[in-house]
Amino acid sequence: MAENAGGDKFIYFLVGAGIGAVTALLFAPKTGTELRADLADATRRGIDQARDTGREVGARANQYYQQGTEKASELAARGKDAISDLASRSRDAVDDLKDRGRDVLEREKSKLSAALDAGKQGYREAKAGDKASAAFEGE
Repeated sequence: MAENAGGDKFIYFLVGAGIGAVTALLFAPKTGTELRADLADATRRGIDQARDTGREVGARANQYYQQGTEKASELAARGKDAISDLASRSRDAVDDLKDRGRDVLEREKSKLSAALDAGKQGYREAKAGDKASAAFEGE
């Protein structure tokens, strides 16, 4: 905003200078031909100065555009990096959960296998005990 206020002051200065120059020319003791020539010169100078000011403003606008483009590119790159980092951490977390789930599954599978083996063994022992008991009763 400070730059805009300075630009406004400069424009007011130019307008005031133009009005002062025209007023001075109108009240100067000159002939009509001299006065018209002076007015034409002042007009040309004003047009040249306006053209120069327009170029400066255009150059400044181009500079601001370039800065805005660079800042937007930088922010886009930072956003991509943040997303990539988040995706990587998410993949790592999922892989960790898969590994832990696999470990739990293997432990439970081992427990179940041991329980089945114990059940089979108990069944065999019970069956062998029934045969021994039947043989004992048959005597």
